[in-house]
Amino acid sequence: MKTSIREYLRLIRPHQYTKNLFIFLPQFFALRMTDTALFWRVCAAFIAFSLTASAVYIMNDYNDIDEDKQHPVKRKRPLASGKISKRSAVFMLTVLLTTGLSMFLAMGENIFYLALFYFIINVFYSVKLKHIAIVDIFIVASGFVIRLFAGSMVSGVELSHWIILMTFLLALFLALGKRRDDVLLFIKDSTVRRRSIDGYNIQFIDYSMIIMASVVIVAYIMYTVSPEIISKLHSNHLYLTTFFVLLGVFRYMQLAFVQHSSGAPAELLIRDSYLQLAILGWIGSFVMIIYLNY
Repeated sequence: MKTSIREYLRLIRPHQYTKNLFIFLPQFFALRMTDTALFWRVCAAFIAFSLTASAVYIMNDYNDIDEDKQHPVKRKRPLASGKISKRSAVFMLTVLLTTGLSMFLAMGENIFYLALFYFIINVFYSVKLKHIAIVDIFIVASGFVIRLFAGSMVSGVELSHWIILMTFLLALFLALGKRRDDVLLFIKDSTVRRRSIDGYNIQFIDYSMIIMASVVIVAYIMYTVSPEIISKLHSNHLYLTTFFVLLGVFRYMQLAFVQHSSGAPAELLIRDSYLQLAILGWIGSFVMIIYLNY
């Protein structure tokens, strides 16, 4: 029984829920994290999005069973290994998707349609778009932006162009790192595990990651010194938080280029103390500067 529960947890991938924390960013940047009523409403949206995302993960695993069986790590996934049947997976997908979308519908029609759009986009991604180089990483990055809009809708906080732009750029950077890991596995044993790999090579991805890292850093610095943001947040010391952004970006590049382990950003965040330090340092410094008017 314990084994079954563990396998079902692996199927829905709760460790991936860290991505859904982007839903809280609109409230965080609007300096309204102390609004408890709003906070719990955003928490409900976080849970609803997590359930919907788990349905997407199951759908992806269902469609990728044959490819995952060829992968040295993914072949151990519950569906690829046969530890969970296809029928059981479809049932769980249906329950998770219905529950998640029902929660969104209770929050409002707009956020319900946004969540439904997220799922539909991922259906196309799972069936076709993930096999098209460059398009695949743009779809992945757009998922993070959708999370932002979900947080904006549920909190009533208008998104600035800065937060949308930086989220999309950062997500592209992380997606490239994940794709780099796929290319390395292909080079290692010449087994094509994803058709989009034909459109990538290490040189292209390395150059792209360097470009995206530079753009992310420059965009964040421009954000911190923007007169608009300084006026809105009532502080001209926000640039100090760039230290932790640099730490996080450089650490991820070290993991990708030196340790060749950038294939699962969400898992890296859970186990890598350097990335945890960078994120906690950024949050802490941001809170001190903005919330506490340091």
